[in-house]
Amino acid sequence: PDQGVWRAITIGTGLADAREVAALVSRFPERIAGSAGLDPHSCHEAGDDFAHQMAELEILLQQNPFVALGEIGLEYHHRLNPPDQQITQFEAQLDLAVRRDLPVVIHVREGRAGYGRDAHADTIDVLTRNPGNRGVIHSFAGTSSHARAYLDLGWHLSFNGMLSYKGNDSLRDAARMTPADRLLVETDAPYLPPMPHRGKRCDPSMVALTSNLLAELRGERDDDVRAWTTRNACLLFRLDLPPEWAAAKPKATQW
Repeated sequence: PDQGVWRAITIGTGLADAREVAALVSRFPERIAGSAGLDPHSCHEAGDDFAHQMAELEILLQQNPFVALGEIGLEYHHRLNPPDQQITQFEAQLDLAVRRDLPVVIHVREGRAGYGRDAHADTIDVLTRNPGNRGVIHSFAGTSSHARAYLDLGWHLSFNGMLSYKGNDSLRDAARMTPADRLLVETDAPYLPPMPHRGKRCDPSMVALTSNLLAELRGERDDDVRAWTTRNACLLFRLDLPPEWAAAKPKATQW
């Protein structure tokens, strides 16, 4: 809170990770919320044990107050499971999210794995086939065209320190066009710190730098962007609004 960060969501990208997240949330329930899922790396490592790990994931979701399922999705930067297998495992977890009535944190990464496939196009196809899901495209790194497709499907977009990197003009365009009520901000700590900290370890306090840049790009006040992204996160993940908001009864401009 001394850095202006009221609450954070930390993500479990596999079963061991998710158990550590659950323990952390139990220690700091007022400051930290958590999610759990089998990301593409965890799915690859699971091998033939994927079905068993899915069963374990469901038990973890039943036994702990996770606010989302994820991160899950498609990874085409590293050579992991073939795309069709990744999609099957992705959709299995989307089905689980519907059963548990949880929003989803989605990982989408293009890259150099040589699959000859577009990760964003495949993700958009998957989400189109699964209209019962809701959530956020985490660490969004696509173009304004990708952004438009996700937004049309009802998804939120979350931006991080990559907004500040040279050459990311298309990403900045996407940030400008995202409606205020679909906008989220994150760090992806310990990765992708905003400038001027690139190359260093990222921490959650750096989210303020990204928020400030987002406001500048959109021609909006810092306070308004922080209020919108806080409200959006609370509504999407079913978190209580900051207690000072309830006490102060914020004006409409803060929503």
